[in-house]
Amino acid sequence: MRAVWIDGKEQIELREAADPVAGDGEVRVRVERVGICGSDLHYYFEGANGEYVVREPLVPGHELSGVVDQDPSGRLAPGTPVTVHPARFGTEVRGTEGQPHLWPGGSYLGSASTWPHTQGAMSEYLVVRDDMIRVLPESLPVSRAVLAEPLGVALHAATRAGDLAGARVLVSGAGPIGLLAVVAAQARGAEHITVSDVLPEPLARATALGADRVIQVTEEQLPAEEFDVVFECSGSAIAISAAGGAVRRHGTVVQVGMVPNEPRPVNLAPFISKEVSFLGTFRFNDEIDDAVRVLAERPEVEQVVTHVLPASEVREAFELARDSRRSGKVVIDLAAE
Repeated sequence: MRAVWIDGKEQIELREAADPVAGDGEVRVRVERVGICGSDLHYYFEGANGEYVVREPLVPGHELSGVVDQDPSGRLAPGTPVTVHPARFGTEVRGTEGQPHLWPGGSYLGSASTWPHTQGAMSEYLVVRDDMIRVLPESLPVSRAVLAEPLGVALHAATRAGDLAGARVLVSGAGPIGLLAVVAAQARGAEHITVSDVLPEPLARATALGADRVIQVTEEQLPAEEFDVVFECSGSAIAISAAGGAVRRHGTVVQVGMVPNEPRPVNLAPFISKEVSFLGTFRFNDEIDDAVRVLAERPEVEQVVTHVLPASEVREAFELARDSRRSGKVVIDLAAE
């Protein structure tokens, strides 16, 4: 089979690998679509995602859709359209009851956090445990289902925020996860959604998804104390500080965008004086199931995908994916060619 390999910083290649075989309790998926995520970009352009360094060839990718190719149990017929929950959970520790995505010792597709690395989905075939498979409803095509994993991340952020019915929401950062945070806030009943970014092109995409207002922060300031909930999706220290000013008293800021594992200057004074709840959010628990349902009901969400390139153009795809002026979500089509 063909697979995309990251061998180190700015080293990426499409090459042959052995076909995996599904064993008991496993399913082999013929992968058709794989989204490029921020962690994939870090692995390619920096050779590491935070503290997780590429120490052996790594197949990236954890946002995927495709069809069943092998199921030794006979439960799923070949050709059944599916997506995949990319996590294998670790061991429960105190305080994480019912939250397996926080258990230490687990793994995630396409990650260098484990040794050996957990190989990802950017390959023609992928073998996963059968409990990781999510069968798609008839109304959800494989092309749109590639968004299930990142939408699951956005929906988990909404879960962390609590009840959004009637809420005034700010989404800070209009990259792919910010756009899907708009979708998540809509799905959870937000009354009004504002999106902010430094660039006009991502804001235009947010408008097309139904954001009620957009703010280009290089031209206009965020309003003070206006929002019940802020989803901070950029990871920028300046944006985190700005979120503290924009959220209302006793409001909530959910930090969705990842930040470097190092000290960064953030103005905490408004968080303290307004008794703001500042919440972390990490991947998701079971919200991928909600994501499948939302995607099945809302075909317009597929516009978050702005470019689909064949695996033979993977280097160009990664370059495109880091340019938010030109692209939203960039997807690799492994069924092409």
